[in-house]
Amino acid sequence: MTNTEAVPQPPADTTADTETAAAAALPWAEVEAEHFKMLRLAPLATDRATGARPLRFVQFGYAERNNKDHSLLRMVIQLPSQRVRREQNHLDVWVDHATHRVHFGPGNSLEIEPANRGLGRFLVAQGAAWAKKKWSHYRVDGVDLANKDALNEATRLRRDHFLRIQGFDVAYADVQHLKGHVQPGKVSEVLDSWNTEKVQFVEILEAAQMLQQAEQNLVEQEVKLRHEEEKVIKFKREDSGLRFTITCLVAFTVFQAGLLIWIATHR
Repeated sequence: MTNTEAVPQPPADTTADTETAAAAALPWAEVEAEHFKMLRLAPLATDRATGARPLRFVQFGYAERNNKDHSLLRMVIQLPSQRVRREQNHLDVWVDHATHRVHFGPGNSLEIEPANRGLGRFLVAQGAAWAKKKWSHYRVDGVDLANKDALNEATRLRRDHFLRIQGFDVAYADVQHLKGHVQPGKVSEVLDSWNTEKVQFVEILEAAQMLQQAEQNLVEQEVKLRHEEEKVIKFKREDSGLRFTITCLVAFTVFQAGLLIWIATHR
């Protein structure tokens, strides 16, 4: 299931020509993630909307680019043995040094898989921490929130909670809460924290220790299993002996009974 979380993005330009020109002006379109870290997604209770949430490990990748006009932080979440759409698990943080503006992209929403595991907050927090290092006084562009997310009340509330808890101001132009908008603000107002109980970095040595511990546990379980198998074999052997003894006793009892009956009938 896909979780759609809105993130700040500049308002759409009014003409297609302007959009094309703006896209062409941005560099680094083909940049891919270059640095990678492992993330541990803690096991959580099953959610009615998003389903089971078991322990998982995913890879966080990022790349950074800078020139005199722009800066870019490109982040992705990669899942083992699972492919996602290009627009999923992908967040760009663009900085325009000429206008002192920051916007999150590439679209006006952040689509995360697996959903409801804290990855959306994690990515936004990483982007905010990166931007705050040098450009905390820059402005974050506002965004018109997608109407489709407001059609389901639970989805809208989850989206608004995600935005507000990260420091964004969400406002509505109608009482039906369909025309939502994230107000522009400063980079310093965006929180660079996330729920570390849900998403945790795993260092290489820690991952190696986890693998070593898992291997040790596996060996211990194999030893225990072998001992249990030996007990089962022993019990089966004893059971076979008891069955043979019982069979012999039954046969002897039947013989004795038959002998007594024969003696009694032939006196």
